[in-house]
Amino acid sequence: MSADPGLPGERTRLSWRRTLLTLTAVLLLQLRPAFTGRVLDAVLAGVAVAVWLVVLAAAWRRATGAGPHRLGRVAMPLTALGATALALLGVAHVLGRVH
Repeated sequence: MSADPGLPGERTRLSWRRTLLTLTAVLLLQLRPAFTGRVLDAVLAGVAVAVWLVVLAAAWRRATGAGPHRLGRVAMPLTALGATALALLGVAHVLGRVH
């Protein structure tokens, strides 16, 4: 019995969707305190939005097969770094280190 050739692509698309959904939740957590008037909160929210947009673009290109990334070998490590940064920001929210 041979493996279904469409399954790896489908699993990849689903994993990108889960990652993007999680990062969206972290982004929403970060946007809430951005309107308190503290400059640091506004800067963190701006960075979170920028990272989220980069991950969104990478996920979209992966999901649609829209061709090679313009940044080539740099795009995926930057996406991973950004996702890690947002994950750490989410942990900081949970631990109460960021308001």
